[in-house]
Amino acid sequence: MSEIHMADRDSRQEENKKEEKSYMHWLYQAVGMGNHRFLKELETLGSPKEIYELVRTGQLEEKLGKRYQKKALQMSQFTLEYDVTGEYERMIERGIKFMTIKEDGYPRKLAEMPDSPYAIYYIGKMPDENRKSVAVIGARVCSEYGRYMAKLFGEELAEADIQVISGMARGIDGISQQAALSAGGYSLGVLGCGVDICYPGENRRLYEALTDRGGVCSEYPPGTAPRALLFPPRNRIISALSDAVVVIEARERSGTLITVDMALEQGREVYALPGRVTDPLSDGCNRLIKQGAGLITSPGELLAELSGTYRKETSYRQQEFIFPEGQQGELLQLLDYQPQSAQTLQAKYEERYGRHLTIPELLHELMQLCVNGYARQISGSYFTK
Repeated sequence: MSEIHMADRDSRQEENKKEEKSYMHWLYQAVGMGNHRFLKELETLGSPKEIYELVRTGQLEEKLGKRYQKKALQMSQFTLEYDVTGEYERMIERGIKFMTIKEDGYPRKLAEMPDSPYAIYYIGKMPDENRKSVAVIGARVCSEYGRYMAKLFGEELAEADIQVISGMARGIDGISQQAALSAGGYSLGVLGCGVDICYPGENRRLYEALTDRGGVCSEYPPGTAPRALLFPPRNRIISALSDAVVVIEARERSGTLITVDMALEQGREVYALPGRVTDPLSDGCNRLIKQGAGLITSPGELLAELSGTYRKETSYRQQEFIFPEGQQGELLQLLDYQPQSAQTLQAKYEERYGRHLTIPELLHELMQLCVNGYARQISGSYFTK
């Protein structure tokens, strides 16, 4: 066969594949989210293109019978003004890719789920199945301790060539993912809306970084707005794509624990970072540990669990023994990962060291600690380690 004929054949195959996927995209939207049983019923009638012809000619209701009459009518109404090839091409032009469970590139870990998504939309890249992946999840409203540990885990997992999977939510999720990308690693954000929508809006910078250097994916078609009922199902994708799930911070009744339940059902290892029993943000983690989750206190411990070879000492342990001198060093020992007011620190300083610091003197020393990276000003006169 000549090179010209081979090129023509390849071109035709590519066009046929593109046409087939455009009809798959139409079918997935026409059926509606969550109707997997109906999709399987439709598959007995032929290819997506053949089903489209049945809808267009009004024969689908007859083929399906009374049981699915309402769904067939909904599909017909959806299809009236739908441009199959045009809609698909416009989606591709926006950088959105689409794959169904019937394709070779569909993630094996998702295909093994009992409730696998029929289709996945994504921008960027999906995780490399030959590399390990870890889900880092936790509270949206997190403490400074949680923020610090999420960043540490994201960075060191990336440095160990572990892919970080999470939900791009505010708090622990987003912090760990941003840290992984900043360290040169890969991260995937699994969304509870269409991949063309950045939610929450405050994570726009992270969304753009993920689409550029990592990936975002969703089982929901482009344009799907975020709704509360869409987030629990997306959590099963986060856990399914991961080899292990790490909970940094979680309250006793936290949405994070939905992901944990799904991970356990899927046979994934679950680890939790312990916290103080007086801290509500650690109640969920401490309960998980009590129930049998793996207790980890550093990324090195997690990586040792995953590979049995990684023993790097984490940077936060080294920093614990490096203090500035004088009043700044004394104040640093009073700081915690929970915000404290200047007045509280003033009273603690006088009680511990028997010396009085005026508020202006105290604020001057605290601001120096902030400038040098030892402390952080939260708002007004509240400070944390």
